[in-house]
Amino acid sequence: MKIKSLLIIATLSVLSSTVLAQFVSGEEKGGFKKENLFTGGSITLSFSNNGSVLGASPVLGYSITNWLDAGLVFNYIYNSVRHVTYYDQSSGSYYYSDDKLRQSTFGPGAFIKVYPVKFLFLQGQYEHNFIRQKLIYDNGSPSQKYKTDAGSVLVGGGYCSGREGGRNLFYYVSILFDVKKDPNSPYVEETKNGNINVLPIIRAGIQVPLFQGKRSYR
Repeated sequence: MKIKSLLIIATLSVLSSTVLAQFVSGEEKGGFKKENLFTGGSITLSFSNNGSVLGASPVLGYSITNWLDAGLVFNYIYNSVRHVTYYDQSSGSYYYSDDKLRQSTFGPGAFIKVYPVKFLFLQGQYEHNFIRQKLIYDNGSPSQKYKTDAGSVLVGGGYCSGREGGRNLFYYVSILFDVKKDPNSPYVEETKNGNINVLPIIRAGIQVPLFQGKRSYR
C-alpha cells in the first residue's frame, strides 16, 4: 500500500473518530447536535449480456447548516465481464475472447454538498479506491490477479426530492465527473492513443436522518 493511501485513510479515520467522540460526549449548546446526523447512501445495479455490476456506497454525514452537508462514504463495486475485449496494437483492431474478468473496487471517501435551493445540490467528493482484478482464461491457463489503487476527485451536482434543512428523508440522483483523471481510476477510460476520457457517474440514493427532534443552526 502506498504511503499516500495510508495518509488518506488515517485522515478519514481521525475525522470519523472526532465525530463519534463528540456524539458520545453529548450535545453542547452551539456545538455538535446529534439530530444533525444522517445516513443513507446509494446502490449500483447493472446487468447486460456481457456481465453485471453490483455496488453500494453507505454514508455517515452531518448537516452543518440548513444549506450544507458533509460526511464520510465507503464504496464497494463488483464487476463481472463474461467476454474480455483485447486491443491488438499491431493490427490496430479490437477482438473478443471468452476470457472472464472479475473486479472488486472498494475504498473510503469524504464529501461535501451545497444546497442553493432545497431540491438542487452541488457536490464535491474525494475517494481513494483499491482495485482487485482476476482474469480467468478460457484456454485453461492459470488465472492472473492484478491490484492497484487510485485517488479520484469527483465534482458535479444533482436533484433531490426536497431537503428541508437536512431534517427529512429524501431521495436524490446525481451526476459526477472525476476531474483528477488518474489512469487507474474506475471512473475513466484510456483510449488507444493514450488519452483519458472522463466517464459520467450517475448515482441514485436516499438520505435518512438518524435522530428526529428540534433542529437549529448557528
